[in-house]
Amino acid sequence: MRRLLVYLLLDTSGSMAGEPIEAVNAGMETLVGALRQDPYALETVHMTVITFDAEAKTVVPLTPLEDVVLPQITTPRSGPTHLGAALEMLGQQVRQDVVRSTDTAKGDWAPYLFVMTDGKPSDIQLYGEQCAKIRRVGFGSIVGCAAGPKAREEDLRALCDHVVRLDTMDSSAFAKLFKWVSEIIAHGNKSQGTTAAADLPPPPAEINLVF
Repeated sequence: MRRLLVYLLLDTSGSMAGEPIEAVNAGMETLVGALRQDPYALETVHMTVITFDAEAKTVVPLTPLEDVVLPQITTPRSGPTHLGAALEMLGQQVRQDVVRSTDTAKGDWAPYLFVMTDGKPSDIQLYGEQCAKIRRVGFGSIVGCAAGPKAREEDLRALCDHVVRLDTMDSSAFAKLFKWVSEIIAHGNKSQGTTAAADLPPPPAEINLVF
């Protein structure tokens, strides 16, 4: 069966410390739990989680959904937001992970990418360079979430097909965000992935679609 590869890039810079990162951890559990209720997703979805602060780290390497074990994601007390470095790592991994179609065999569906940040990239030049490269990869959809008052949605527009804003960063808001992400993945699975930007299911009231 063809796979749907899903990549999540999560901001773990110092400003996410405390309740926000606790809410992200709970939200990720919601995401995985919701997807596991979908038999087709359980068969096809493979997931990678990359975090970024002063450095980018792969905390969940590409893993079938049924085997995903989520780590407890933590943050440093302070530090920069190296989203550009995370995109550079992502590009390397996608090139290794995705099975392309050939004349004799169908490869994976176009992968999905979700990016959540509560600030702006600190490595802005690298970020700009990597945005252009990631846009050429052929993702089925790239969705960015600007979380909290300091996040700049305009920074995400260079990268993403869709940008949403999350005004509050409590556990309820993140639970609804990640539940909605699970619906996007399930919807993409059932539409069987395309290289064109996919339509999104309607977001809940707490999530504002801005782009």
